[in-house]
Amino acid sequence: MPRDVPVGGEISHRGRRLPGRDRIPARGDQSDATHEHGLRPLGRCDPGRGEGAGRGRQAGGGESSSPGLPRRHSESPRHHPDRAGDQGGGRVRLEAESSPAAPARLILRIAIVVALSATCGCDDGGSGPSSQAGDPTPSSTTDPRDSAEAPRPDGWFVDAGGSSGVDFVLRTRLDDRPMLPEIVAGGGAAADFDGDGRLDLYLVQGTGEGGNRVYRNLGDFRFEDSTDAGEASDSGRFGMGAATGDFDGDGDPDLYVSNLGRDTLLRNDGGFRFVDVTDAAGLGDEGLSASATFFDADGDGDLDLFVTRYVDWSAEGELDCRQPSGKPDYCAPSQYDRPTSDLLYRNDGDGTFTDISIESGIAGSMGTGLGVSFLDADADGRMDLFVANDGMPDHLWLNRGDLRFEEVAVRTGCDRDISGAAKAGMGVAIEDVDDDGDWDMLVCNLGGETDSLHINEGGRFVDGTTRAGLGAATRRFTRFGLGLIDFDRDGWLDLFAANGRVGVGNRINDPSDPYAEPDLLLRGDRKGRYRQVEEPGVDLEIPRTSRGAVFADFDDDGGVDIVVIDREARARLLRNEVPDAGNWLILDVRDAGGSPAIGATVAVELDGRTIRRMVRTDGSYLTARDPRVHVGIGDLQRVPRVVVRWPDGAERVLEDERGGRILRLDHPESTS
Repeated sequence: MPRDVPVGGEISHRGRRLPGRDRIPARGDQSDATHEHGLRPLGRCDPGRGEGAGRGRQAGGGESSSPGLPRRHSESPRHHPDRAGDQGGGRVRLEAESSPAAPARLILRIAIVVALSATCGCDDGGSGPSSQAGDPTPSSTTDPRDSAEAPRPDGWFVDAGGSSGVDFVLRTRLDDRPMLPEIVAGGGAAADFDGDGRLDLYLVQGTGEGGNRVYRNLGDFRFEDSTDAGEASDSGRFGMGAATGDFDGDGDPDLYVSNLGRDTLLRNDGGFRFVDVTDAAGLGDEGLSASATFFDADGDGDLDLFVTRYVDWSAEGELDCRQPSGKPDYCAPSQYDRPTSDLLYRNDGDGTFTDISIESGIAGSMGTGLGVSFLDADADGRMDLFVANDGMPDHLWLNRGDLRFEEVAVRTGCDRDISGAAKAGMGVAIEDVDDDGDWDMLVCNLGGETDSLHINEGGRFVDGTTRAGLGAATRRFTRFGLGLIDFDRDGWLDLFAANGRVGVGNRINDPSDPYAEPDLLLRGDRKGRYRQVEEPGVDLEIPRTSRGAVFADFDDDGGVDIVVIDREARARLLRNEVPDAGNWLILDVRDAGGSPAIGATVAVELDGRTIRRMVRTDGSYLTARDPRVHVGIGDLQRVPRVVVRWPDGAERVLEDERGGRILRLDHPESTS
């Protein structure tokens, strides 16, 4: 049944017209760009050109076609190492000593001691914890990879299937005709919503019955629908994505749900009891929101909120775009000619937010924002923002202090690709790709366009896409959900992209889903190059129309799993089954109130190199990820040195740490 959708108007911000912002066209010379499917709004576009800024040209008839269905491998049973109590490797909690005479010393409190997971190697010296207060080493087990009888999976990932208890199916149809929000929806989030130590799952619904769903993690990849405990469903709205963060500082992760229409802020009161506090918090702007992020914009210790806006869209203003055959299809955002500005909300520290989009400068630049992630691009200690725009130049907002932001993407070289083209940006991943101490940016784009890897060289960016081998491999598909994750735990980042077209075009597709494409999995090496994984798993090779990708270690075995949200299909829970994976270390860094320390940095010093990560929940596309820092350490059994630095400057140094464990590190002033 069609839903009521909002009616658009002039380009404005919260009802206030912005000076000089009437009908602002997309920036950049896009005159030669064509829509992925060559569509044109009737009566508006030149019939000889197929207008659509940022959409990839289809040389020789479009993007390469999806590969045929792969043979189905026989699914081997998963080997479970013996464990006691909770799932996964040993959990160790590290706290600062309360005595002021020794502020740098650590008292190690073993919260839970369990057997090491399958990825952890053997260690001499007994099976129990040491009696010495300075040794957090948990018990150890024999590595099942050393056993000739250990089963080997058929690929890197296996779908846990319906047996997981997650039966969510994303429905997006708003009307009998194609409507823009339908083709870009599909988000979710992972967080420990009930405080039991396991990551739970939240999935955002479009038009399906029952609204959004929250699933409690029962362990061993079994989940239980716990939506009815509160207002988590946000029913009656067309949902887009989700962001997580403890905005009120009570120790529970809260949810911000981006929607078509009014967004929703859900306060977590524990036990899966979510309360809609949108109006009381001063939020709830109307529009078409996409990705969002909680981050500390002003360094005051609480989490502010940034929300991307896609297009100033309404059902009444929907266009009639057609395939070459004449059949209706989805339009490109540039064809609406209605970009809009993103939103920045200051956390006032009392449960409310203030919209400072205009005062901060954020409202001064129009875009078609889909993906967002924060970073410290210029190493000045303040959190900046990178926004992926669809068919328009991307934005890099430098934080100048006092909640003032300056858009510098053009000046710093990350607004376009090396050819000068503004691409159709969707998902975003921020990592220190080259281990040089600063944060690099990866953006995934439309079919016919490569990914864009922006290498940070002291605050200016160079295009490293071709050098990294991300040209031909990525341009074959339209990518949305994106992650730079060390899936095989060899110490080098790999790449996953959830794929699915936004237009049919001239290409021959599966008639049951003409937008479907297989997902993409690339393995990174020590030279910074990426190559396609030959056996990713049959559940990645079957074409689907995929959107958001949630990255989280749901079973605490050291391997990052993936939840992929597919249109008109059951969400996939892809369990990490990488054969012969390396050792690992998970760092669960908390702030003084006991919540994930968003913006904290972790430096893991290995033999001859330093791996850097940042505590975050944003990135990818319309999703929120596992807030813990996962580091693959390959064949090493111990990590020489780990340096953790909180946003307020507090620091902890750990030395000679044992791998195969989850270490919780509380802030020196922790009250939890």
